Amino acid sequence: MKIKKFLVEEWMNTYEMDAVYNLAETCVDSFTLGELISMSEDPDAFVKGLYDKKLTYGHIEGSPELRELIASQYSGINAGNVLITQGGIGANFLTLFSMVKPGDRIVCVHPTYQQLYSVPESFGAKVSLLKLRPDNGFLPDLDELKSIARNGVDMIILNNPNNPTGALIEEKMLREIAEIAWFSGAYVLCDEVYRGLLHDSNAAVPSIVDIYDKGISTGSMSKPYSLAGLRLGWTAGPVEVIKECFSHRDYMTISCGMLDDMLSVLALKNHDRIMDRNLSLIRKNAAILYDWVSKEEHISYVKPEAGTTAFLKYDLPIASDDFCRGLFKSSGTMLVPGKCFDMDGWLRMGYSCDTEMLKMGLENISEYIETLI
Repeated sequence: MKIKKFLVEEWMNTYEMDAVYNLAETCVDSFTLGELISMSEDPDAFVKGLYDKKLTYGHIEGSPELRELIASQYSGINAGNVLITQGGIGANFLTLFSMVKPGDRIVCVHPTYQQLYSVPESFGAKVSLLKLRPDNGFLPDLDELKSIARNGVDMIILNNPNNPTGALIEEKMLREIAEIAWFSGAYVLCDEVYRGLLHDSNAAVPSIVDIYDKGISTGSMSKPYSLAGLRLGWTAGPVEVIKECFSHRDYMTISCGMLDDMLSVLALKNHDRIMDRNLSLIRKNAAILYDWVSKEEHISYVKPEAGTTAFLKYDLPIASDDFCRGLFKSSGTMLVPGKCFDMDGWLRMGYSCDTEMLKMGLENISEYIETLI
């Protein structure tokens, strides 16, 4: 298998551990283990339960309690429609590994997380990129999608909310995409790892699983639950998809970590408490980012509607990777260059970190821009 270099992850690998102000991180400000355990009704008893747990493989497909809790986040599925994976990235890879064959016709939005189009391409699929443009709010052009799908399509791949732009496909458009897929008998795989992180408190966007019988959702404990260190995700979808994924999963995973499973159950039992904390943080920080962009004459953006990332356009004569290297060298402030998304002249920012870190990072960016003028 020949596959392209994973540009955004290579960039993160190079700079993340040395960053002073990490505005490249896309998870909502992470919990400590102590903070998570303190959410238990009886923290001492919970810790004792960890001590007493025999570290076997555990439930191969994920514990019934965990899968039931995940299924409850959707409206029309049960635990049998959920398979636990090693992170959202594992869910995406396993689903593509299981469902994509050489010669399959795939349509994937772009820009998005590179895994979603480079992996099926490496499996021999014919991948068409559906370009998301700022003049359309970084939303899919449905006429263009219909044109691409006219000759047949086996899978449409979305990322909702979108990384890196923060664009949100709302229910009406999701249903229209599902209808386009239905005409070809295609699956719709939707990477929903930022699901629930809506900036408008009145917004409600369903999962693709809840509106299309061939919809597949991938999710994770990393982004909305602030628990990337658990490395736990899932695929949710039709039973035939879960069975196929489970069969292929035998070649790459026996079971996920038992302790990760237990801690994820604890977090999901405290879903509302965690989401209240995280929505408050991202909405406050998104407002700070909006004010900064409004005042920074060399930066513009399409205001994100959801998620934790924004895609910033700058009007300076410097390549995006050089911009990010120079910024990092000057202050230890980390961004991701648009080149990692095949869009030079742009910068990806994660703004769901600690608020004071965000403020300092934005100040550092402004000071760096002054050196380039």
